[in-house]
Amino acid sequence: METCPLCFARAASSFARLDAEHYFQCGSCRLIFLDASHWPSPAQEKAQYDLHENDPDDEGYRQFLSAVSRPLIARLPEQASGLDYGCGPGPALVSMMREAGFHCDGYDPIYADHQSLLARQYDFVTCTEVAEHFHRPGEEFSRLVSMLRPGAWLAVMTAWYPAADQFAHWHYRLDPTHVCFYCPATFDWLAGHFGLTLSLAADNVVLMQMPPASRH
Repeated sequence: METCPLCFARAASSFARLDAEHYFQCGSCRLIFLDASHWPSPAQEKAQYDLHENDPDDEGYRQFLSAVSRPLIARLPEQASGLDYGCGPGPALVSMMREAGFHCDGYDPIYADHQSLLARQYDFVTCTEVAEHFHRPGEEFSRLVSMLRPGAWLAVMTAWYPAADQFAHWHYRLDPTHVCFYCPATFDWLAGHFGLTLSLAADNVVLMQMPPASRH
């Protein structure tokens, strides 16, 4: 048994060996993850990310991100402030949230490494097409939750992994920078672990809310 990088349970068993890469699945939180020996280097990651065409003015890309922005905006109070975690070189979601009347900053460890933003708390934190890149998802999600004020929302977009017989040819797996793969049960575990309320907003979008401050 391997130790899961998300829930840290020693409950992960071999899931698949594909293209000389070894994948494990956690029996506790159901995360599928790539063996660390096959992780890309930071240079390889950046080279792959530089190929992405994430133009903030691209209407197709904005429509894609609206699967997160629409349900999130419907739940936010006026003048809420937030952070897009992993905004990339073209922070389209930051622009969309600002246009909707909210204050929003963008953080990215490669393209916008503003560490001071990680020491603040927000009314919302977004994480779109980023969680699958996490090498240490347990640490990353702990960080994301630590940035939530009482009543705040964490919005995550990532594709659910398919049935086992489709995994080998799944486009998400074929991206060399994708090392962790999730399903709804994984987010059930995350919500329970951190005491968050979970809402499945779309096939690939989850919204999790921090409990509001208690009233005495």
